[in-house]
Amino acid sequence: MRKNGSKAVVLLSGGMDSCVAAAIAAERYQLAMVHVGYGQRTEGRERRAFDDVCDFYGVNLRLATRLDHFRQIGGSALLDRSIPVPETGPGPEIPVTYVPFRNAHFLAVAVSWAEVIGATAVVIGAVAEDSSGYPDCRPEYYRAFAEVVRQGTRPGSGIEIHTPVIGMSKEEIVRKGMELGAPLAKTWSCYQYEDEACGVCDSCVLRLRAFARAGLVDPIPYRAGVAL
Repeated sequence: MRKNGSKAVVLLSGGMDSCVAAAIAAERYQLAMVHVGYGQRTEGRERRAFDDVCDFYGVNLRLATRLDHFRQIGGSALLDRSIPVPETGPGPEIPVTYVPFRNAHFLAVAVSWAEVIGATAVVIGAVAEDSSGYPDCRPEYYRAFAEVVRQGTRPGSGIEIHTPVIGMSKEEIVRKGMELGAPLAKTWSCYQYEDEACGVCDSCVLRLRAFARAGLVDPIPYRAGVAL
């Protein structure tokens, strides 16, 4: 697909899903990348992944900011170190790693910036497969937010919300990333550690399973004893 000259603001956490969403957007748009730190356990490592992915795609138009109020609000194992990160794998209930209504804050930052720089799309790597655990990953959530954007931005802004991987499984995301040459080795998904991934938190388990099902080895480092 040829680029149409329009800009897209990509919310890039530094993880696998947002990286592949950026790779898909890069086929069509000029990229502007935004990263939001919010006091999460692996904030520094995720920021490094953001910079590495931006460098890979040659993106100079980048915004990295922090939302410090999340740590004050708490309510998530990603923010409150007194709440252990589960190591039992994903379950049917909303996990303690859920950060309440987080994606609304992220989207608000991205839409505000998109309006300023004249971008016509905001891209987020939400995955519906995660929606049982994270309610702000559901497709209907993004349809509703798109209407908020239409009502709350300048007439003629035309900013659309794109969720290019929302209907994919994690395995399909890995395969799409490999197909597009996305720099998956530069991404970070672990909820707990910044040097080597733990391999046992929900995010690591889903990532490792996806690579295994795709018949591939995850290129990021894991702690000793983790089955790759």
